[in-house]
Amino acid sequence: MDSPQRPGPQSPPQGCPMHVGVSTPLYGEMFSSDPGAVYDKLRANGPAAPVELAPGVEATLVTSHEAALRVLQNPGMFARDSRRWAALNEGRVPLDSPVLPMMFYRPNCLFTDGAEHLRLRKAVTESLGRLNDNRLNRHVERIAGYLIDQFSPLGRADLLNDYAKLLPLLLFNQLFGCPADIGDRLTRSMSALFDGLDVIQANEELTACLMDLVALKRRQPGDDITSWLIQHPAGLRDEELKDQLVMLMGAGVEPERNLIGNALLLLLSGEGRSGLRIEDALDDVLWNNPPIANYATHYPMQDLDVGGVPMDAGSPVVISFAAANSDPALTDARLTLSKGAHLAWGAGPHACPAKSPAQLIALSAIECLLNALPDVTLAVPAESVEWRPGPFQRGLVSLPVRFSPAPARTTRPAAGADTAPGGSPVGAEATQAYPQAGAPAPGRAGQKKGWWSSFLDVFRV
Repeated sequence: MDSPQRPGPQSPPQGCPMHVGVSTPLYGEMFSSDPGAVYDKLRANGPAAPVELAPGVEATLVTSHEAALRVLQNPGMFARDSRRWAALNEGRVPLDSPVLPMMFYRPNCLFTDGAEHLRLRKAVTESLGRLNDNRLNRHVERIAGYLIDQFSPLGRADLLNDYAKLLPLLLFNQLFGCPADIGDRLTRSMSALFDGLDVIQANEELTACLMDLVALKRRQPGDDITSWLIQHPAGLRDEELKDQLVMLMGAGVEPERNLIGNALLLLLSGEGRSGLRIEDALDDVLWNNPPIANYATHYPMQDLDVGGVPMDAGSPVVISFAAANSDPALTDARLTLSKGAHLAWGAGPHACPAKSPAQLIALSAIECLLNALPDVTLAVPAESVEWRPGPFQRGLVSLPVRFSPAPARTTRPAAGADTAPGGSPVGAEATQAYPQAGAPAPGRAGQKKGWWSSFLDVFRV
């Protein structure tokens, strides 16, 4: 990477945006229906090319695997702090743009650099490191069973919205140690943010409920990630704690639901029916349909040249994990689907710190579903499923399936069971059918229960 020698107007270098003329949009049906064709077009302009993330939001998309690594592994030249974003600072970015919630600065691991990043990341990674795989697997199985019982008697379901979307949300409530009321608010606000529904109000509610959770855990610490972050020697302030929880929820829920949904689509399609193992399906998705397709926005700290493509200081440089993984230069690695070569988990100092738990969650969630509904099949042709529009994620709109109706299992807290957030015992057996989320809350006429409080009711004596 070198500081570029800026060419004269008569001789733009190969790969320069001047060759392209206009930025390629990474939104709308054309992109979501066939992103691979867009990446192929962009590759013709060099290792990176100009794109539009949303109307009025310009960026450079890195499509080369080698160039992506050069950016990801060079924090001395590329910063993650979006306060460096020149166009935003100069008022050239629409403040109501749908991509801003994913790009605005927050003082968490994603958007900090240097010593501050190391301090925050250490608190996060060491807190996540206290998660026990067996305990995590039990949490997933319990939540999976609860969700499956909501639709198993019907013989049909939308595995994206009825399962893959809800399971990570409920799991993070469990891992954060949320009591019923805070968990319901957290689930509602995060769902609204992901779905783009009244995001300003949803963000305010998210902030309020997480601050309430932090205050609660300072008074009553538990065996959960929130308490571990509070107790960490980094000494995080309440605002910092809130922002690390937002980062963990956002970086965990959206990718996880897409990983589960995309792998289920593969397993239930004609190709997956040929005996593909769940582990292999997950690897295939990470290579060919990574849950986060384009992200890890960096900002050059000075004018740079990457493979003949000039990048201005303070301009967004987005890594295309999907395009880098399909880079023709990776022929040998792609033939074997080498786990060490794909970039779905990122690379460098900001690589995903939760790769192992994320894979365990997806594996367990899919196993639970396929074991409970062994004859589940797609209700539509695999090629007709709809993909959500947007520049960052690669996720399904829905995943309709059908199967033989099965009665909901009944459960009762077993003696000596684990304790759920809020202090209620949790067991693997039960004697009453799971309550349907959205039923009126006992003693509160007209007020509906949320998914989390409904889940907790199952395991309350």
